[in-house]
Amino acid sequence: MRRKKAKRVETLPDPKFNEVLVTKFVNNLMLDGKKSVSFKIFYDAIDIVAEKTNEDGLEVWKKALENVTPAVEVKSRRVGGSTFQIPQPIREDRKISMGMKWLISYARKRNEKAMSSKLAAEIIAGSKGEGAAFKKKEETHRMAEANRAFSHFRF
Repeated sequence: MRRKKAKRVETLPDPKFNEVLVTKFVNNLMLDGKKSVSFKIFYDAIDIVAEKTNEDGLEVWKKALENVTPAVEVKSRRVGGSTFQIPQPIREDRKISMGMKWLISYARKRNEKAMSSKLAAEIIAGSKGEGAAFKKKEETHRMAEANRAFSHFRF
């Protein structure tokens, strides 16, 4: 067991928008430690979003992230020999992290050519309340709602 609680490493804001949230998103997007490539993909995606929607790209991205962020999740718990899916509220930082990871993973699975266009398409879909990442959030909420009867087993 640990002696001390691990210290939170403070994330620096990104150079273009001066937002910590953007840096966290880029860190999740990054592969093999290539942060500059990741920043380029993100900024290109934001430019594409701004072009297609005629709105501020960063605002559309924030709206998309808000739309795909879950409020509850189900966790497995064994009670008396059977396993129950118990709905639980999620911590704020975990909510945002899950939303980001869903946006990125479903953008990677899209069929466009470049990653920036895939990400842009997923961001636009997420801001409108559609797309795979938004569907994942809805599915998570539906599972939590279906298993609400077991919420008294919460720990």
